[in-house]
Amino acid sequence: QVNFVVCQLFALLAAIWFRTYLHSSKTSPFIRHVVATLLGLYLALFCFGWYALHFVIQSGISYYIMIIIGVENMHKYCFVFALGYLTVCQITRVYIFDYGQYSADFSGPMMIITQKITSLAFEIHDGMFRKNEDLTPSQRCLAVRRMPSLLEYLSYNCNFMGILAGPLCSYKDYITFIEGRSYQLQQSEANGKEDTKYEQTDPSPNIAVAQKLLICGLSLLFHVTITKTLPVEYNIDDNFRATASWPVRFFYLYVSLMAARPKYYFAWTLADAINNAAGFGFRGYDKNGVTRWDLISNLRIQQIEFSTSFKMFLDNWNIQTALWLKRVCYERATFSPTIQTFILSAIWHGVYPGYYLTFLTGVLMTLAARAIRNNIRHYFVDSPAVKLCYDIITWMTTQVAISYTVVPFVLLSVKPSFTFYSSCYFCLHIASILVLLVFPLKRTQKGSKKYESIQPVWSKKLEEENLLQKNSYSTTNNSFGQKQEITCRYQALKQ
Repeated sequence: QVNFVVCQLFALLAAIWFRTYLHSSKTSPFIRHVVATLLGLYLALFCFGWYALHFVIQSGISYYIMIIIGVENMHKYCFVFALGYLTVCQITRVYIFDYGQYSADFSGPMMIITQKITSLAFEIHDGMFRKNEDLTPSQRCLAVRRMPSLLEYLSYNCNFMGILAGPLCSYKDYITFIEGRSYQLQQSEANGKEDTKYEQTDPSPNIAVAQKLLICGLSLLFHVTITKTLPVEYNIDDNFRATASWPVRFFYLYVSLMAARPKYYFAWTLADAINNAAGFGFRGYDKNGVTRWDLISNLRIQQIEFSTSFKMFLDNWNIQTALWLKRVCYERATFSPTIQTFILSAIWHGVYPGYYLTFLTGVLMTLAARAIRNNIRHYFVDSPAVKLCYDIITWMTTQVAISYTVVPFVLLSVKPSFTFYSSCYFCLHIASILVLLVFPLKRTQKGSKKYESIQPVWSKKLEEENLLQKNSYSTTNNSFGQKQEITCRYQALKQ
């Protein structure tokens, strides 16, 4: 963990140097690719030793598969190989080395590389094999229409900005950043004709980086001072379970899981700051002309802590992974996309039994929450006072349900996880099943229409921004030199 923090701080300094001295206006894309790759491999070697060879091996074999298989089926072979290689490494780390320990946890960076390998394989398949009319708008925007070189591929997978903690970014956005086209703005009309073309000024990321580093500092301080005093394991303490009342137990469940989140806030926000410091992550300007550096941000803390639904929490937690699951699984699943997506998420996270308990519970919670929201929410939105009460109740319920669901994710093993659930009499599992038996899953016409126009009191604007990011993905207004892609991004931005 110390190596990780040291390497990330070094990467932050390297990012500032990279943007200052190897700016795209001063240096060729080839040099930027080479330097980004070598620095990334050096950090991996320093942090994980020779385990870092797995990163190169996984990327190299995946690239070889893409070349020899061809664009028709390469996405399937790359998906199976990358996920299989990751799983084998996770099995050896967990069951051969140290169970429950984080020493030499080289599988963390491999999880990000697996995302990049699989998402790029699907994007190449979409761009070079599938017909344009068969693609969804987001797939057309992300489609890659030429095979990347080996250097571009390694740079995308192993660059110093994201090799240790990510986050995932689309291949197009990364290449656009390296080639210095992140700040070009090319607008087009609905018919595909180019309207205007000009370059924006190169905005400074300093304020965004400073704000994110402040969040990192506060998160780290909270983790060091508070998290240790509120261990999740205390939820299964025999004395606590025997003496504490139900309200006290559920309150401690909530605060202990809330206290476990700042370490993720620290790691993901620092990773985002590193990318921003290098000039990567710019997503245009808001309506007030303020720069937005959240193109590849992985979380939104305010929305997480004030989520009023299970979906809202998941949409703002580990955002890039959620987008990856949506792109490679949910949108392409032929049956039960929700179940398939949760299973893929569990396999990707690792081989601890607690992960599977969490994600199987998550399927129940998600379906039950969706059923409740679709069937009863519209009865509580006519009166502002009633709606406020509804939002408060759903916030409390969501936070408890999330905490209840992720306890096995923290405890990792089967026995302590079942000890916790049995001590709660599997109450939320049973409640979710009863909800699914009582309420239909399909949204009624009335409920759908009302939901479109009404959002939670404190999150309407934030959910709209989240929807904008999901529909447009890369609203950096990049110019890719093809009318079709420009029109796609322009229409997505208008939405």
